Amino acid sequence: MSKVLDEVLAANAAYQKDFGEKGKLPIPPGRHFAIVTCMDARLDPAKFAGLAEGDAHVIRNAGGRVNDETIRSLIISHKLLGTQEWFVIHHSDCGMLTFTNPVIHSLLDESLDTASLGPDGWYNETKNGGADSRHIDFQPISDLAESVVEDVRKIRENPLVPKYIPIYGYIYDVKTGALVEVPAATEVGKAR
Repeated sequence: MSKVLDEVLAANAAYQKDFGEKGKLPIPPGRHFAIVTCMDARLDPAKFAGLAEGDAHVIRNAGGRVNDETIRSLIISHKLLGTQEWFVIHHSDCGMLTFTNPVIHSLLDESLDTASLGPDGWYNETKNGGADSRHIDFQPISDLAESVVEDVRKIRENPLVPKYIPIYGYIYDVKTGALVEVPAATEVGKAR
């Protein structure tokens, strides 16, 4: 086994010892809200939003971007599991700010191995043949606040999203831990 696998399984064994009554938590989130945020390892939504197990739905992906999968999850979160408020939370120093679609498409054309970031941008250390990825919009970010507004707007304008659900827009500051409101996003997302 790998070191990481060993560590994960050991942590799970320890977690099980104090699992207690968590197996009786209901399926719907107890605090009736959902968060869409980035997969960045520096973000811990449970800590920055004061969550315990069973409190809220947390939907994570690269950049915390809204796409069809995100909207599908939010609709299920509300329609079947009762969430009544949603947050879109992007963050400072996000890796999605470091590339464009043409850049990642070019990198993937050359190689499927992990790329490196140098002073002149992303590059492949190996060029052993890749695959065409031009059918994928990787949803890179060029303006952090505008990306929050854009993603809140995508949710708000979806005809399957009830107008009475407020959608809040924030940026998590990775240097301070603060949630900073993006007022334009919250305005777009306000309940009607």
